[in-house]
Amino acid sequence: MYAILDIETTGGQFNEEGITEIAIYKFDGHEVVDQFISLVNPEIPIQPFVAKLTGINNAMLSSAPKFFEVAKRIIEITSDCIIVAHNASFDYRILRTEFRRLGYNFESKTLCTVELAQKLIPEQPSYSLGKLVRSLGIPIADRHRASGDAIATTKLFKILLEKDLEKTIVKDFVKFEIEKGISPKLQDLVNQMPAKTGVYYIHNEGGNLIYIGKSLNIKKRVNQHFTGITTKSKRIQAEVITITYEETGSELIALLKESEEVKINRPRHNRSQKKSFFPFAIYVEKDSNGYLNVKLGKADGRKKEITSFVSLQEGKNALFKFTAKYHLCQKLTGLYQSKKECFQYKIKECDGACIGEITPEIYNLRVQQFISENSFENKSMILLDRGRNVNERSAILIENGIYKGYAYYDLNYQITNIEILKKILIPMQHNRDVKNIIQQYIRKSKSLKIHYF
Repeated sequence: MYAILDIETTGGQFNEEGITEIAIYKFDGHEVVDQFISLVNPEIPIQPFVAKLTGINNAMLSSAPKFFEVAKRIIEITSDCIIVAHNASFDYRILRTEFRRLGYNFESKTLCTVELAQKLIPEQPSYSLGKLVRSLGIPIADRHRASGDAIATTKLFKILLEKDLEKTIVKDFVKFEIEKGISPKLQDLVNQMPAKTGVYYIHNEGGNLIYIGKSLNIKKRVNQHFTGITTKSKRIQAEVITITYEETGSELIALLKESEEVKINRPRHNRSQKKSFFPFAIYVEKDSNGYLNVKLGKADGRKKEITSFVSLQEGKNALFKFTAKYHLCQKLTGLYQSKKECFQYKIKECDGACIGEITPEIYNLRVQQFISENSFENKSMILLDRGRNVNERSAILIENGIYKGYAYYDLNYQITNIEILKKILIPMQHNRDVKNIIQQYIRKSKSLKIHYF
């Protein structure tokens, strides 16, 4: 658990400030599960510039509880949590100072969202909370009030968790949990998982990632790991200490995150996914008669592929559909072996490219249409898919044929402006695997919407 907090103070000399307002949101990495918000009577005057900045004045605090009256609740909500704050050293120092005045030694691990943002979102013009969240499209209300700043920090932290592809934050959190002696049984771990689409991360006793997977139903897939009898399943069962997860809503985002994070983190039980898993591809080559031949073969990095497949059978099935859709010749696509005309010509479903009855120019126009509609080459588009809840949608950005990343947006806020989308984007790496994952998903998905720009 994380305790995401913000503190407003009276201002004044170092270590002489008093707390005027505190807000704490208990966050499990996915949602807020508890909260505490209160004005606090600091028993000393507020500096005029602070009162002007926050809107909190001495009169408002005269009837507020003193710190010793809220101290127990603060300890309860932050217990066994990592403290998260924007400029954490300040808030943590103030909190420790107040507890020290009561004769209590308050200690906790901390995370600073300023430092995390500088690492995960480099080259921002400003890392002040207000400017940073606005640049990321995060709405912020009640600026310079504890509740408004703390909820904005919570939303910022959620984005930082998503951008942390190396899972440094989560690994540190898992180690913190393990230090507390938590070692749940396999069934308890299954019960903690959601029956939703996303990516899950299996950790060992050192907090290290040993397996990354994706599923339309995380709970069901984790249960399969724990009831499996394969060598890999048994090793995972023996090594697992805890599991973390990220809901994605979109199966495509889950596939893309799994692919990239396996390559970055290289978990020991993901051996099969560390290398390319699209061994067959479609290529287009001109024959001696001038016809463009669409052919399926083994992936060859020296050739320019149109799209690729996880198996030979999947490739053949797709090629049959492409041949029918674009009115291509089965002989020229390699699906019908013959020295004469193809079988489709005999039943009047081929217009004779196989025996030269139509010119290469006419036939090649259809091949070019196939290439245009099934290749990423120089295309710019936004793929709109499901979000993590009914009020949200996801957007995947492809610019000039390059996969840029993904984002989530509110259903009432339509993403059509590319610059707005780029501000909230979780940047990802483009490579052959992700290109083919996207192409395969486009071929199969019925819910995906494509917006070209």
